[in-house]
This record gives sequence, C-alpha cells and structure tokens, in this order.
Amino acid sequence: MGEFADIWRGLDWSRLTDILFSVIPALLCITLHELSHGAVAYMLGDRTAKNAGRLTLNPIRHIDPWGLVMMVLFRFGWAKPVPVNMYNFKKPRQGMALTALAGPVSNLLIAAVFLFLYGLLYRPLYVYGGGFARAVFQMISTTGYLSLALAVFNIIPISPLDGSKVLFSFLSDSAYAKLMRYERYGMIVLMLLVATGGISGVLGSVTGWVYDKLFFIAEFAFELVN
Repeated sequence: MGEFADIWRGLDWSRLTDILFSVIPALLCITLHELSHGAVAYMLGDRTAKNAGRLTLNPIRHIDPWGLVMMVLFRFGWAKPVPVNMYNFKKPRQGMALTALAGPVSNLLIAAVFLFLYGLLYRPLYVYGGGFARAVFQMISTTGYLSLALAVFNIIPISPLDGSKVLFSFLSDSAYAKLMRYERYGMIVLMLLVATGGISGVLGSVTGWVYDKLFFIAEFAFELVN
C-alpha cells in the first residue's frame, strides 16, 4: 500500500493537467463548430444532421480522433463532418455555402466571447488567483486561440474544409462535379501539410494576426471592471 502511495505521489500530474486543459477547449470548439453547420442546414430545410443525431452538444458525436490530436498538438485540426444534403435546400449552392460558413463564423464568435472573458477575469484568476485559477485562466486563453485557429484553418479552400464548399458554390456544375471527385483526397493532403509543417507557419501567422486585431475585446472587458 505504501509503495502504491509513493508511485501515486510521484506521478507528474502537471503534464496530465496540461493535456486536459488543451483537450477541453478543443472539444468545445469543434463541437460548436459542427453543431453550427447542422443547425444552419436544419434552418434551411435539411434534416440530415438532425436525423443522424448530430444536432447535439455531445462532443463524442462530433469527434474525429485524428483531427482532435492535430488540434491539441498543432493547434489546427478538424471534427467529423456533419452530414448535409444540399439538394434539400431551395437553393442548393447558396444553402451549402451558408452552411459551410456557419462553422468558421461560430468559431469567430466563440473567440470573441473568450477574449471578453480573458479581459474580464484577468485580475481575479491570473493576478490574484492560485495555481488552479491560473490553469482555468489559461484554458480560457487557449479556447479563444484554438477557436480562432479552427476558423482560419477551415476557410482554406481544400476539400473537405468549409472554404472549399464556399468556393465550389461559385463554380459551374461541371467544374463542381469534377472537384467533388477528388474530395476524398483532400483530407490526406491536409494531414500531410499540417504534420510536416507545410502550412502551419502560415496558419499560425494569420491566426496570430487576427488574434491581435481582436484583442481589443479583452482590453474593453478589462476596462469594464478596472
């Protein structure tokens, strides 16, 4: 029993906590991202996501294991796409574009909310708080950044990311059909680009630039309570 207690005390809980406080923001960001797709599709007349049980806040229904790992390790990743049948929309192309845009837009809104919380809770959690309070504050900061990174990543016009569906809405029917044939290869290309650092630097720079531009939200919240 004593040996077990010694092993328990010797475990590096800080590393486990770091992983946990990275996974929770990632799950929140991808869950709301995919839920937004499904909700907009539903409002436009497509019940496919609802019938598949994807209009839910349960993150398990939205997780793509590799996409989650990518988000935690590289700050860029994806979820399991919400099923959408564009032919249930009155205007299929426009409906698909709006459904695709819903994800990145939701992530921008999430980033704005968490930047507000960042400024609002800076003093009580970071300045005056203890270890756990600072960990919570770090999770707030991570959620804001990850959500913004997810928005930036998803506007890339490579299938099956949202940017590609917006781009395809402007193409002719024949060009759209040709590109959709290669959609299944897009994820392989994306994984290689992210894992090898092919686009991580550019995405990181763009995300950082947008984050800096939106940081006035945190400054505004900070001024409200100080």
